[in-house]
Amino acid sequence: MFKKLLAFFAAMYMAVSFAAVDVNKATAAELDGLKGIGPAISGKIIEERKKGSFKDWNDFIERVKGVGENNAAKFSAEGLTVGGSTFKGAAAPAAAKKDDKPAAPAAAPEKKDPKAEAKAKADEAKAKKEANKKAKADEAKAKADAKKTGKPITEKAKDAASAAKK
Repeated sequence: MFKKLLAFFAAMYMAVSFAAVDVNKATAAELDGLKGIGPAISGKIIEERKKGSFKDWNDFIERVKGVGENNAAKFSAEGLTVGGSTFKGAAAPAAAKKDDKPAAPAAAPEKKDPKAEAKAKADEAKAKKEANKKAKADEAKAKADAKKTGKPITEKAKDAASAAKK
């Protein structure tokens, strides 16, 4: 029973936290709770609201300094309303930023880092040197085995040694 009661209160808390906040009825704390609105802007809103309720979003934007169409769109997206309506002016700023950027050239030449190229060449040379060393060791081992057993070096051993050299 306790778990059900706790779950109910948690659900109610989440519903209230995502509820719309009307600029004409909200307290300073409720305004501060919205992302993007701090104490300075909430104070300006409260001061302007003392002069009279906001009629619509345009009235809100005109009367509250520091709030333009972009901020109004952000605040509306966070749950702020004016007289119960959301802002229907400028598009969301994130979408506007994406559209404003020019497209990158398709075949932009890649800048080469001289240090990275030198390191890659050094790594390649080191790997080749190690492969040659291993091939010589394998060939020497094959010769030693052939001498020990008295049998000639097989073609397979020769091929493996020459392949390792390459």
